[in-house]
Amino acid sequence: MKSYSIALIPGDGIGSDVTAAAWTVLETAAKHAGFALAGTEFPWSCKFYKETGRMMPEDGIETLRGFDAILLGAVGWPAEVPDSVSLHGLLLPIRKAFVQYANIRPHRLLPGVTGPLRAENFDILCIRENTEGEYSGAGGRVHQGTLDEVAVETSIFTRAGVERILRFGFEQARTRRGKLASVTKSNAQKYSMVFWDEITRKLAAEYSDVAVTSYHVDALAARMIMAPESLDVVVASNLFGDILTDIGAAIQGGLGYAASANINPDRSAPSMFEPVHGSAPDIAHLGIANPIATIWSGAMMLDHLGEKAAADRVMKAVEATTARGIGTIPGKDRTEAITAAVVAALT
Repeated sequence: MKSYSIALIPGDGIGSDVTAAAWTVLETAAKHAGFALAGTEFPWSCKFYKETGRMMPEDGIETLRGFDAILLGAVGWPAEVPDSVSLHGLLLPIRKAFVQYANIRPHRLLPGVTGPLRAENFDILCIRENTEGEYSGAGGRVHQGTLDEVAVETSIFTRAGVERILRFGFEQARTRRGKLASVTKSNAQKYSMVFWDEITRKLAAEYSDVAVTSYHVDALAARMIMAPESLDVVVASNLFGDILTDIGAAIQGGLGYAASANINPDRSAPSMFEPVHGSAPDIAHLGIANPIATIWSGAMMLDHLGEKAAADRVMKAVEATTARGIGTIPGKDRTEAITAAVVAALT
């Protein structure tokens, strides 16, 4: 029997609940499809940081390198550990070390879920550059705590980095409806974003079968709200993609449905799958977290591993569950009840 080794990082807050829920669903799907998932759990989290002074051990990256994929719940406990510490201590190092440069976030309404807009027939795939740009971590602070303090944060855009994420977006558009929206702010950022626009035009000549439109990020944000059905594949930089996908999560009914994948396209290292939502300290340990975003992320993991039939089966089970009204109202259904409903729909 074929088996895949999966690193499980539940993280903080509701991360433990939603990871356990997704794992139950994924193991059930694997059993029905005739393959196995071997999970190894790691306690890396803000609690781990408080105990050790690190978000993960010094050899954490090398430990993860041997796995087929990583499933992460949620990281962050800002009351005790600053988000800048938890993000730069765990998520960003993993994304960069494993060259997970394509962050994929799907946005569509699940059956039975009511979004805040009148639009119902939208299906947007946001592709976010994931390893450089505005989150490169280049910069510093001098004269800290004085009136002369200076903070510098430098965005890094490389030709290789911009071209590969745009090319990834073009390839995705070819498998969907053949439309790509490239997002910048080139009227104001005349170096990095003009550079991005130039590379978009260059690649567009190679993909004549894809209709390409360049948008300023503010205009694209408005379009996602006013006419989401007009969009197909959206490609944006690290910061712009991060913000736009929260709009996408909102129009699809909330962060409880927002899945994501951090992909290493050449498969030279493991990819990581995680819900977009945070650790939600306000509802941690109450048993009411919606696990659907994590289950959806798990389905994306199965698809990436080559188990498309099992991935499709998980998504159909999720859709059957929400169509019954389960997991569609925040706080109404307990995590275990939503999980049980998805598992029942799989069998």
